[in-house]
Amino acid sequence: MLYYLLSGVIFGLAAGFAPGPLLALVISETLEHGIRSGIQVALAPVITDIPIILLALFAVSRLSGFDRILGTISVLGGCYVLYLGYQSIRLNSRKTFQLETKPDSLTRGVLTNALSPHPYLFWISVGAPMLTKSVVAGTAAPFIFIAGFYAFLVGAKITLAMLVGKSKSFMSDNAYRYTLRFLGFALTGFSVVLFADGIKLLGW
Repeated sequence: MLYYLLSGVIFGLAAGFAPGPLLALVISETLEHGIRSGIQVALAPVITDIPIILLALFAVSRLSGFDRILGTISVLGGCYVLYLGYQSIRLNSRKTFQLETKPDSLTRGVLTNALSPHPYLFWISVGAPMLTKSVVAGTAAPFIFIAGFYAFLVGAKITLAMLVGKSKSFMSDNAYRYTLRFLGFALTGFSVVLFADGIKLLGW
């Protein structure tokens, strides 16, 4: 049991702090709309990953043709993340966001995570086999692995959102604007990676 708990914790921390579209979105949403919005993005995996886990468990036993599905998801994700990057790059000033309506940060986070191939690849290559293997240790072992994984995955991103949110008030308007533009270019870069992953998986 302890082995599966520690495995979940380590994988969760690694995924929580790993550079990627969701991490960049946590930071940009926190800077644009506050800590609460950043936390909403951080919670996205809890919402999206239940069907991903079930799909991964199914795919492990029937892997033929699954690359095309992942490739399509990756290309769609690249389009969405590119759009998010464009929104951050075109920012003019901090006041721009003070005039906006209530942000849809949770929706953005859910779409970004659901349209990225990385959660699928993790659960197919690592997570699902680990869950299958853990059943031998007891019926509680799979749930312990999942609990440890998501507690530290989401916890890492929430911690980062809180740190970014607290530092936001010390940033000048120029620093704020350039930071968001940098994140916009980072998201654009991640969209290129998603496009490349999608093209590779589709066999183009």
